[in-house]
Amino acid sequence: MSRGQKTVIENVRVFKNSGITDLTTVVIDGDLIGSDASNPDQTIDGAGGVLIPGLIDSHVHVLKEAHLQKLLHHGVTTVLDMAMYPAERIPQMRSYPGMPEIKTAGVPLSKAGSVHSCVLPLPPESLHVKPEEVAEWVRKRVVEGSDYIKIIADVPGPDQKTMNAVVAEAHKHQKKVVAHAASYAPFNMALEAGVDIVTHLSLDKAVDTGMAERMLAKNVISVPTLCMMKETSKDLPMSDVAPMLLKPKTLHAIVKNKRNGHGKHTYANAEASIATLYHAGVPILAGTDCHEEGKSIFDVPHGESMHRELELLVAAGLSNVEVLEAATSLPAKYFGLEDRGVIEEGKRADLVLLKEDPTREIKASRSISRVWLGGVEVSR
Repeated sequence: MSRGQKTVIENVRVFKNSGITDLTTVVIDGDLIGSDASNPDQTIDGAGGVLIPGLIDSHVHVLKEAHLQKLLHHGVTTVLDMAMYPAERIPQMRSYPGMPEIKTAGVPLSKAGSVHSCVLPLPPESLHVKPEEVAEWVRKRVVEGSDYIKIIADVPGPDQKTMNAVVAEAHKHQKKVVAHAASYAPFNMALEAGVDIVTHLSLDKAVDTGMAERMLAKNVISVPTLCMMKETSKDLPMSDVAPMLLKPKTLHAIVKNKRNGHGKHTYANAEASIATLYHAGVPILAGTDCHEEGKSIFDVPHGESMHRELELLVAAGLSNVEVLEAATSLPAKYFGLEDRGVIEEGKRADLVLLKEDPTREIKASRSISRVWLGGVEVSR
């Protein structure tokens, strides 16, 4: 189907206003949701299925077109990437036609000697930033096309002064700041710095009520990435641990990081953190931390993990409707994507047709029969 055509979807229920409508008709007019169902180029029988907005994964890592294809196949039409470098990769990844739209943090801030600097091939511009160099560092990220700025908060990692400076400078450029924080001390540092979004959860000690209340008061958003939290808190088989013994620098950084924590990293702490954030009223978004399969000991594949994330959020205490909003309207709201995330006239026609009702059983999010990206049906 080419852009500019009109498609009418009849006999379909719509996820809208925190619920499911009765059977109705939805119009795709070009790349937008329309209202005039007359003279369509194509009419589709929705067969009583449920139409939801295209899913938004609020934490991904994409390196090639195949990653975007997998995400789209699973109904993810917008991705919020959390690290992309070198800078030339940003326009390259955005150039693939008919693929999910990418927002990205570009080059993240870390520090030499941190766990991430030992485990990942982070570029030099991530690792050697002094507080007095922050203004220029942030400016470069903005010029390169970063939609928001990311700090990898860790111990060891960027100090409080540097983190504070990054947040202040990013806000001068009207850019939100996302902080990676997977343990208690970095989580606190991120909140102290005034970040806008915290991705991951504290695994060594659950987020407490005081922290949750600070987040609510300062409008800080949570992207818990439960798929990754479950993976990183599991006991690794010796076959995965053995290669680390051959990398003493990496092993030392991991051991040091563990010793700086408050206890054993457990998924129970992540679940307890979710409960505290949820009951405090902190907005929670669905993000997976999906990454290159086959090159990681953690199993968080592109696309499929989004549905797993929804299931884990429900298991952690959110309702099915709240979880669907966490993957559609809420990331659109908090990341400033005003043209999508809901099925309303004038919004982008990013749509997923499901055979079953996910408000009754969240696993129904997997029952995908059709996907539209900007009004164009995706070949599945």
